Amino acid sequence: MPPPRFTTGTLKPNDVAFSYGSIDGLLWPVLEQVFQVSLDYETTDVAISQRKALLKKHHIGICDIVDSAYRDKVDASDVGLRDIKLRDLIAYLEKHKTIHTLLFTGGNSKNGPEYFFRKQLKENNLKLEVVSSKVPRIHQFQMRERCIKTVSLTAPSGAANRAIGSMKSYKEQRLKDPQFSTFDFRIQQYRPFF
Repeated sequence: MPPPRFTTGTLKPNDVAFSYGSIDGLLWPVLEQVFQVSLDYETTDVAISQRKALLKKHHIGICDIVDSAYRDKVDASDVGLRDIKLRDLIAYLEKHKTIHTLLFTGGNSKNGPEYFFRKQLKENNLKLEVVSSKVPRIHQFQMRERCIKTVSLTAPSGAANRAIGSMKSYKEQRLKDPQFSTFDFRIQQYRPFF
């Protein structure tokens, strides 16, 4: 979920009023590196149009699985969400038959995207099968005649930096190159899936 300021309209100067538009988030800076483009970071229609054009060019759809919710505390944490209403991703998949991969920017922890999606699969009698249990975790499921893959990427938030710092693969790369950062790790992790 976006930080509360996106619903109150009190954006920071370099926020973009679009999905993952918080200047504190890392998704768009990572995608800039993956696609080798330059995006504006400002609250303008131009910045929004740049992101829409990038997504369209690469056939990427983007949304939050949570359609609406209330927060116990006014912060950006997903743990304190309540009265959660989810978008019906199964219906999206039934409608859009060319979708073959879902990328979750976050994992299976409480109120994370994979956690909510697993709930929707269970309600629809669909089951995830493990393809790879190492990070990023990859699963797949059968939906009628097609196999759909899910990939749980490390969240593009500053809070996920601690989790990255404790990962064996990150530590090994950091030993080889002390300049290797959690941002570099995300680029490396996201690139094969975008």
